[in-house]
Amino acid sequence: MNQTESPSPLVVDCDSCLVRCPAVCADCVVSVLLGPPSGEVTFDDEERAALDALAETGLVPPLRLVVGVDEPRTHRDAS
Repeated sequence: MNQTESPSPLVVDCDSCLVRCPAVCADCVVSVLLGPPSGEVTFDDEERAALDALAETGLVPPLRLVVGVDEPRTHRDAS
């Protein structure tokens, strides 16, 4: 991303997650930190970087979101 582009938020909609089930959701950073969300959760680039840093050190689980390829508008990645 160059400096003229504005950062795009990561929008997590758990209802659209392809692996949504109690076992996977219980090990997802969204559920661990926020509980089961109702609706979408949005993370800006700074928040995402903080969550990634916490996950890399093992303090929280990573984002487990998996979406279909026909939804690129809503989800930037699924790592």
